[in-house]
Amino acid sequence: MRGAELLVQMLKRAGVTRIFSLSGNQIMPIYDACVGQGIEIIHTRHEGAAVFMAEAHAQLTGEVGVALVTAGGGLANAVGPLFSVRESETPVLLLSGDSPVGQDGRGAFQEMDQTAITAPLCKLSIRPQCAADLGHEVARAFRIARSGRPGPVHIALPFDVIEADTPSTQLPVPLAFARVPQQMGEGDARLIVQAIASARKPVVLVGPALNRSRTGDLLDRLADALGTAVLPMESPRGLKDPSLGAVADMLAQADLIVDLGKRVDFTTAFGTTPAFAASTGWILVDAEEREQDRAHRNLGVRLKLAITANPLDAAMRLIDIGGQLVGKKPEDWRVSVKSMLDARSFSITTADTDGRITSAQLCAAVARHIRAAPASIGICDGGEFGQWAQALLPTERRIINGVSGVIGGGVCYGMAAALAQPGAVIFSLMGDGSCGFHFAEIETAVRHGAAYVIVIGNDMRWNAEHQIQIREYGPDRLIGCQLSNARYDLACEAFGGHGEYVTRHEELDAALERALKSGKVACVNVMIDGAPAPAGPAH
Repeated sequence: MRGAELLVQMLKRAGVTRIFSLSGNQIMPIYDACVGQGIEIIHTRHEGAAVFMAEAHAQLTGEVGVALVTAGGGLANAVGPLFSVRESETPVLLLSGDSPVGQDGRGAFQEMDQTAITAPLCKLSIRPQCAADLGHEVARAFRIARSGRPGPVHIALPFDVIEADTPSTQLPVPLAFARVPQQMGEGDARLIVQAIASARKPVVLVGPALNRSRTGDLLDRLADALGTAVLPMESPRGLKDPSLGAVADMLAQADLIVDLGKRVDFTTAFGTTPAFAASTGWILVDAEEREQDRAHRNLGVRLKLAITANPLDAAMRLIDIGGQLVGKKPEDWRVSVKSMLDARSFSITTADTDGRITSAQLCAAVARHIRAAPASIGICDGGEFGQWAQALLPTERRIINGVSGVIGGGVCYGMAAALAQPGAVIFSLMGDGSCGFHFAEIETAVRHGAAYVIVIGNDMRWNAEHQIQIREYGPDRLIGCQLSNARYDLACEAFGGHGEYVTRHEELDAALERALKSGKVACVNVMIDGAPAPAGPAH
């Protein structure tokens, strides 16, 4: 058995049925080993797109997403999205071809220290030295990607290692691929439940790994068991997250924060006042000592308790203990929290003074189609327009560009979602800046039969930076952020998809409906007003 064949057998044992990849010399033995093994290769047009697709696949299926790229520039192209994967706390395995071990230091083709490049972004970055090691190293990579705070792992695959014969050895058992639980003790769980019961306005914060798209009704069950508000935070705008309304006002009133895996970082204003009252106590549950250290540094004496446990395991324990101990708590605080989170500083009925379609009108129209569908996924990508999408799209089943603030993955996320959830109505909303990063993946979607709708809010500029220029330097110093009235809809048609071009509000619903009914990947190119992201008292 060649190393490549052993690798593929390990992927099968881990439950992998789909790999996102761009081919190259050093990984062709792996392609060959996939023949007849029930593993589909989704061949992308850019290595970064493969990683974005693996990220979305993992978030929507609960599996470890797998991206396979070649050496040299292939690996380099894949690095950018790794930052998004790390910050979104998504389990992804990046496999990369590499120059032969036997030629190390001799100037081999595309020789470079790959693990040194990926290590700062990955939970594990390794380069096996012999084929016999591949089985256990692959199992270890899956286990680490899933355990603790989920995240990316990387295995560089030297060409002579995957080509070498390896004797049949004892292969890792399924448990070797599984997530390692980190349970919270019953005593700690009781302390947390009692603290919540004693507080007047407690709030439970959770990080991206526990968002609603990945955990279903877990957060609702947790809120019911504890009798308080549970708030997922996954936006780089943090306390100004447009999907969370007046979250800043709400958190400023809280007298207890129970933090299940949410980093105490810039998104929470580092836990400082006045974002949080000086008297507000914090309880942190995190799997990583590094994050506990960060919380101690940022919170000081306000951090009353730090517990080492996996936030998912902790949430399950709190549901169990809370259901036993918590009596019927007054609903006033939860009702008030919901009202503040639902607050919006804009109206979807307000028309643009020049008659253009507003970002709010466009996103509200898409939201209507999402809510009408029996199964749906909303994807939000981009700067200013992406924030409008987050403010208005339902949050139960969505992918956003996450804490990293990385843009450009929306076309890729949509395709991966269409493959992972066939039959679901999928809208991927993005600005005309974001869409350009991986627009060629529309051809990939056509080739693989992935039907979903790309909606471009087209204001003919990089609007986030445009707004910064106006705000910081003045409207007379605008430079370098203009784009053109490109016909992205026609480009989509040229790739084999469906295109719609919309300039009037009354045309919008019909265009979205035609795009859905086309049965293809579709691009609805909508000319919008280019308003700044939602702002005001509710944000």
